[in-house]
Amino acid sequence: MKNHRLKVMAMSAVLSTGVLATSLHAQEVDDVLQAGAQKVEQAKASQGRVDNLADQTYNLLQEFKTVNKQIEGLRVYNAQLDRQIANQNQAMTDLQESIENATVMERQIMPLTLKMLDALDQFVKLDLPFYQERRLEAIERVRTNLDSSRYSAAEKFRQVLELYDIESQYSRTIEHFDGMIEKDGEERQVTFFRVGRIALMYQVPDQSETGVWDPETSSWQVANNFRSSVSQGIRIAKQQAAIDILNLPISAPEAVQ
Repeated sequence: MKNHRLKVMAMSAVLSTGVLATSLHAQEVDDVLQAGAQKVEQAKASQGRVDNLADQTYNLLQEFKTVNKQIEGLRVYNAQLDRQIANQNQAMTDLQESIENATVMERQIMPLTLKMLDALDQFVKLDLPFYQERRLEAIERVRTNLDSSRYSAAEKFRQVLELYDIESQYSRTIEHFDGMIEKDGEERQVTFFRVGRIALMYQVPDQSETGVWDPETSSWQVANNFRSSVSQGIRIAKQQAAIDILNLPISAPEAVQ
């Protein structure tokens, strides 16, 4: 009986020990699992921080690239502005030089203008006597303008050049025009025929008399032997005949002294 109790007690002790051991082992497993779960949460949190840092790093990289492009664009723009400023400074320098040169030229242009006008006045007086009064009056009008303060030096010079241009056109044209000549103390109605500046002729309406201006004597000379040619030239000038070769009384050129 006693032995039976001992066995029961022994078995109870063994069972108690087993239950205790099992309980301790289960507690350790729970602790391990809980620790593992904590590490997983920590890993998730760490991964979240890593992802967040990665996103921030990516955003910063993109911002850096954007800012870098803006800086490069500003460098190009600043370089262009530097070139523009350099060009503007050069333009200002050139303009200042032009102003200074214009002042010098303005002082020199008036004496030149007067000399050109005097030379043209002398030339017209020595030229063939066509429109002479009208041409000299134009010269005098410009001369009056040269003494006026209404016009700038450039405008005065332009007016003189305009006279030169008009005179130069006479050298390249032929024309006819009606007028009067004084011969033997009487005025006679004639038709003039001008060939550039190399010949000036006239013919009376009935073609009974033809004359030519003689530069050597500064007078009209009868040239009836050229009546047909002068008559043909007048018709050509009136566009009543085709252009043709004419035999005209033209003075020989003088040798340059």
